[in-house]
Amino acid sequence: MKDIYVLGIESSCDETSVSIVKNGTEEIATVISSQIDIHKDFGGVVPEIASRHHVKNITIVLEECLNKANMKIEDVDAIAITYGPGLIGSLLIGLEAAKTLAFIYNKPLIPVHHIAGHIYANSLVKEMEFPLLAVVVSGGHTELIEMTDHYKFNKLGGTLDDAIGECYDKVARVMDLEYPGGPKLDKLALKGKVTYKLPIPLKDDSYNFSFSGLKSAVINLAHNEEQRGNELRKEDLAASFQKVAVESITLKVRKAILDKGIKNVIIAGGVAANNILRKAMKDLTDELNVKLSIPPIKYCTDNATMIAAAGYYAYLDGRRADYYLNSASSAKLN
Repeated sequence: MKDIYVLGIESSCDETSVSIVKNGTEEIATVISSQIDIHKDFGGVVPEIASRHHVKNITIVLEECLNKANMKIEDVDAIAITYGPGLIGSLLIGLEAAKTLAFIYNKPLIPVHHIAGHIYANSLVKEMEFPLLAVVVSGGHTELIEMTDHYKFNKLGGTLDDAIGECYDKVARVMDLEYPGGPKLDKLALKGKVTYKLPIPLKDDSYNFSFSGLKSAVINLAHNEEQRGNELRKEDLAASFQKVAVESITLKVRKAILDKGIKNVIIAGGVAANNILRKAMKDLTDELNVKLSIPPIKYCTDNATMIAAAGYYAYLDGRRADYYLNSASSAKLN
């Protein structure tokens, strides 16, 4: 079978990234331009600023990726693009670049859902075995997705309010941690002890999640400690928060594994880089004798490698987009 090279473009938030992947499993070259230092002063991503920098960076990142791969656009078989969900302005920059390339070089345009990208980051580690449970944990999503085959997505449940990554960042602000707060909170938690009592959110028989109550509990706890004149032990609060946040996820994953007879679990999304979550999922799957796949940290956060990998399987599935494809800030996974 002829090798298939897919060029992926990712611009859903504040990372401008281009990648070339061979056969959905082998990364040929990837370039990422990060805007973290730009948005740090604002405590979070400013959509308009992010869009402007995507405009400045997209052609530079594309040229660097092609040079790194020692390839030309003519050498790739398809162009994969994140069309949603994400920041609409940011998405549009990558989408217009992808449409332009597909039109000029007569290449198939492959639409890729951002979450599908995170899921298929696992194909860069090893072949995905079905049926499987994808545990999606990111800044904008917390979902349990059952898959019986490639591009067969069945959402079992998801967050009813805040996503786990969003909750991490908001709790990090309470502790005055610099943006992006999630990774810094993770490191801080390793130095602390679980001493503060926090509620486990939505501890029920559903596959859904809720993190707004946990976020509010942390804010109220910090406020009450300040009112009482007590010093807030940030390391202990970070450890206490992480224990509850991770336990709320593993409880639902355990239920899904047992209910559905799952034998393969994959972790996807930016929060998959979290050390305590990784260990908790390893312990859970070992206990239940289930196979676990977690991408390397470089594939957990937003990158075009995962989009190109997902684009390969979408290409095999016959998925194509015309030039009327538009960005969708809240696109559904299908």
